[in-house]
Amino acid sequence: MIRKLFLLSSLIAFSGFYAQKTHTVVKGDNPYNISKKYGISVDELYKLNPNVKEGKISIGEVLVVNKTGGVKSAVAEKTGTSALGKIILQPKQTVYGITKQYNISEADLRKLNPNLDSHMKIGDEVILPLDKINKFGGTQPVAATTTEVKIPAATVEVKNTENTTPDDSYTVQEKDNYYKLTRKFNLTQKELFALNPGLEAKGLQPGEMIKVKGNIATTTTTAEEPKAVPAAQTVSTNTYETTSVSDDYVTYTVQAGDTVFGILNKFSVSLDQLLSLNPNLSQGLKTGMVLKIKKLDAGYVKKSGDALNVVLMLPFGFDTDDSRARTLSLDFLAGAKLAIERNAAKGQKLDVKVIDAGNESSFKNSLTQINSDNTDLIIGPFFKSSVLQVLDYVKSNKIPVVAPFANTEDLLKYDNLILIETNEMVYADRIVKEVKSAYSDQKIFIVADEDRSKANYLKSNIEKEIKNASVVIVNSPLDIQLDKNMMTGQSAPVIAVLANDKDSVGDSFASQMIALSKEVANVRAFSMYYSPVFEKKVDDLSAANLVYLMDRKIDTEGDFEKQILAAYKAKYCKTPSKYAVIGFDVVNDMLSRENKKGEIFKQMNKVQTQLATKFEFEKTRNGAYVNKGYRVVRLVPN
Repeated sequence: MIRKLFLLSSLIAFSGFYAQKTHTVVKGDNPYNISKKYGISVDELYKLNPNVKEGKISIGEVLVVNKTGGVKSAVAEKTGTSALGKIILQPKQTVYGITKQYNISEADLRKLNPNLDSHMKIGDEVILPLDKINKFGGTQPVAATTTEVKIPAATVEVKNTENTTPDDSYTVQEKDNYYKLTRKFNLTQKELFALNPGLEAKGLQPGEMIKVKGNIATTTTTAEEPKAVPAAQTVSTNTYETTSVSDDYVTYTVQAGDTVFGILNKFSVSLDQLLSLNPNLSQGLKTGMVLKIKKLDAGYVKKSGDALNVVLMLPFGFDTDDSRARTLSLDFLAGAKLAIERNAAKGQKLDVKVIDAGNESSFKNSLTQINSDNTDLIIGPFFKSSVLQVLDYVKSNKIPVVAPFANTEDLLKYDNLILIETNEMVYADRIVKEVKSAYSDQKIFIVADEDRSKANYLKSNIEKEIKNASVVIVNSPLDIQLDKNMMTGQSAPVIAVLANDKDSVGDSFASQMIALSKEVANVRAFSMYYSPVFEKKVDDLSAANLVYLMDRKIDTEGDFEKQILAAYKAKYCKTPSKYAVIGFDVVNDMLSRENKKGEIFKQMNKVQTQLATKFEFEKTRNGAYVNKGYRVVRLVPN
């Protein structure tokens, strides 16, 4: 009898232990992002972990993040029901559309569906409160409903005491494929196979743990997505680092070192306004908090009909015989047509009008071809002066305007403008961050271009971030020389930054860094720009630890990329040029964000990569949406 009681007690203890999920704190964690990851509030996190004082957590600390029914209970408490059901996704359904139809906030929807973004294909199932399905579902197909619907847990970095997944590993899910995993973890298929010998032969097995990070035996080029630059590194030319849009508000993510007074000044709002939108601020300002700053201005409203009326304004220059602009425009249009056909084939109703925008001097004549009362989206024109004229022409209608190439400070004030080209100062800020992390008392050289503005910006900000740094601006890569150790007289490594986008200068920079890295170890090279020589001499440049930034690159191993390249070749009997790729990427991305109501701005928070371009938009403090998407490429030595 005693043995039975002991066994029963052990089973009860084990079941409670197993039901409890934990998270091991890693670098960069804070209570806000941990609670968000596991679908609980910060207050719930504190209740589950009474030892956490004032939001202070330590790397390696194990936190309880959920108990049996934790996620379900939190949502049930808010929705007033514990019964859940599932709907089956239909064509054209979006996250936004589901929240509106079923009267549920996006936050609650994501608590019920932690992997929502990867489960938004036609036929997938979405969990919702049963009473809302019954009330608002209409003819929506419904899966079996039950009060015991299992809420899926996040699959990345979810750690519990029973089954720990290492940070460099991932457990394969039932619907995973190579394309999805390479996109998810920023790997090529070759890198994935190199990390997991035998994987290519046997294929992906659900439940199997595979490596997604780590050292690869051969010299490797790794690409990583950009992380938010801390507020301390922002300057007046870059006012959109941590500002975004959510639930019809401009929001701001609190950074380390922020103060309430500083935030009030930054956004020109009063304390009363800030507190009225953020009542929890009365408990104190904490890093990672997302503050509502102000209500968004009324956006564009479609007039009528299901078809989206799209205008492409391209500078063909037929009236001015500008052959260069015409070639660029025809290439852009070729890519755009492929994107239009793909979206139309998926069921999107489109009415597309192509307008010859002439050149900058003759542009005004093209404006009369735009029906401002029945246009839902304008893509183009290319030149900044023309973009300004379009914005003025449609200002009363707030029609969304997409500028593929123009991006200057004076354009940021237009809240119906979408800027595609990533501002160079975003690149410069990232290089400053990279140099700071690599710095160890080395001399720093910056190779300038003719106007030296970017070099001066880099020098000024590096000196702000690194006290007593020795920074020298040079005109040629040949001026980069090894330093001398004052004690031993021996050559010492240096840091070199390329702030010149000419390919010829890139060639010279590469040669000089290769030569210096052969003389002494630990030379560090950084470049704001991509140069073709970087891929030609990848093995040699890896010895210089080269890190460079780039905004466009086609992953020829990706399934999506292969499909688009094949479709383009079948249509035009050639591979796409640079501007054909841009035309496809811009138009395909914009149309994929649109719905039949023309509510493109509701979808701007999605991060998407097309054929070669990464689109990661943030709303500036002034109003415009700016693309911050780029890749950091690191050449890793043997």
